Amino acid sequence: MGISDGAVEMETIAPGYSRPRQNAPVTPQVETAIATACPGAKVMPWTEGPNRHEYWGPWRQCLTGHATDDDVRFSGSSGGAISALAIHALSTGLAERVLHVSADPDYPTRNRIIWSKTPDEVIAGAGSRYASSSPLASINEALEEGKPFVFIGKPCDVSALRQLATVDDRVDALIPLKLSFFCGGMPSHDGADRVVRAMGMDPAEITSFRYRGNGWPGLTRAETQDGQFAEMRYEDSWGGHLSKEIQFRCKICPDAVGGVADIACADAWYGGESGYPKFEEQDGRSLIMTRTEIGENFLNDAVTGGILATEKLAIEEVQLMQPAQARRKRLVASRLAACSLMLQPRPAMNGLDVEKASRAASIKEKLKNLLGTMRRIGTNQR
Repeated sequence: MGISDGAVEMETIAPGYSRPRQNAPVTPQVETAIATACPGAKVMPWTEGPNRHEYWGPWRQCLTGHATDDDVRFSGSSGGAISALAIHALSTGLAERVLHVSADPDYPTRNRIIWSKTPDEVIAGAGSRYASSSPLASINEALEEGKPFVFIGKPCDVSALRQLATVDDRVDALIPLKLSFFCGGMPSHDGADRVVRAMGMDPAEITSFRYRGNGWPGLTRAETQDGQFAEMRYEDSWGGHLSKEIQFRCKICPDAVGGVADIACADAWYGGESGYPKFEEQDGRSLIMTRTEIGENFLNDAVTGGILATEKLAIEEVQLMQPAQARRKRLVASRLAACSLMLQPRPAMNGLDVEKASRAASIKEKLKNLLGTMRRIGTNQR
């Protein structure tokens, strides 16, 4: 797996999460590299920049926008911004290929690592994939090939890449653009199977499955070999099923917003009367945050080239679009305190404004999450 020369591999355990399994001894050098890179042990601190927010991380530009290509905008989960940026990197020669995840044809609710070398391949792999994925499982082999590529991954994947870069110069030399997205956490495979069953279908008979995309937010859609299909609204699939299956590690994540990526994107939801986003089907709109000079320059080039259409957004507006992310960040400190009180290990999270974010939480919120997390740990409901 990754940098272990096959000594450690990823496996799926019940109820459907990816976990590392050691198959052979590792050298001290490899062990040091794993300990350095693993975001389960240490999360990469945010870097200093022109702007910084305790929820949203460092940023240089805060924008809304969408791909100007209608097919890209439609295929993506929001406004197609990440797909458009990846395609732009290929067309400008910044990279020869894109490393990302897509649906596994053998198990359509699950994921596989893919390499896209053309715009059509990028579009085919577009859309959110709410299932466990390990896009860095073959990172050493990818770096050994010596060909530049764009990386698209979860915030924790980019955190691992940034930390690996501190001991492996090839990372920054061969991955000129690191893209990420706001992550709601990783549901289990069982959660996806429950969605399929709730649609009235058998998971074993599914030949195609999209969590989202083909519109915004896009319908969850399952298809069988004989042409039968079923669909479910995003607010039902995510809100009613998948969000209840988030693994515990994701619930204490201090950087679910891609704070160390070059560019991070998310849904720029429109607010409803309740103060929470509306999920009505409409033309996609992405939230786009550039975080590094590399990201800012590349984004500007894409806008100048007509690849993306963007508008400036006040940082205060982000919370209206992403209230769940704000809530989780301000409660991370309480959940970590519960881990400590229950004598459980916790990742190092320095330089991520965890304590600062917690100041916005009410005493009631903090206490509820402290006790709730302690109860889950005590009953092994993680």
